[in-house]
Amino acid sequence: MTRPSLTKISLTVNGKAISASVDPRTLLVTLLREELGLTGTHVGCDTSQCGACVVHVDGKAVKSCTMLALTADGRAVVTIEGLAAEGAPLHPMQEAFRDNHGLQCGFCTPGMIMTAIDIVNRKGHELDDRTIRDELEGNLCRCTGYQNIVKSIAAGAKAMASA
Repeated sequence: MTRPSLTKISLTVNGKAISASVDPRTLLVTLLREELGLTGTHVGCDTSQCGACVVHVDGKAVKSCTMLALTADGRAVVTIEGLAAEGAPLHPMQEAFRDNHGLQCGFCTPGMIMTAIDIVNRKGHELDDRTIRDELEGNLCRCTGYQNIVKSIAAGAKAMASA
């Protein structure tokens, strides 16, 4: 059995230039977690249904479990770890999730936060509950019942306006 040849890619991850040699079948989530040690991006379903793997690529939310690492070549990727530098204050959306109890087990939280920031970037800082719930359609939480997640996103959106 022959192994596929590796392809060299270069990308920026959380503000750092990264070069890696990847199997063409490698998913972005695998590169982030297994090669770069950025385990805040979670693997939940491998089918793009749960949203636990959401990261930003060139400023837009994407589900990294269905994106090949090769397609990130030359692009900028931000993971949950890249929202706030170590020792720096949390991103306003992270603070809103903490302050409004927007998490329970925490498994879905990184993907929810990354999606929430994308929602704010696309829809603005004044978000009603219906808009937030509609926009979260591709993110699943099995613990919270979503009420505090919606509350957290609304608070985070307002906080991002003044940040």
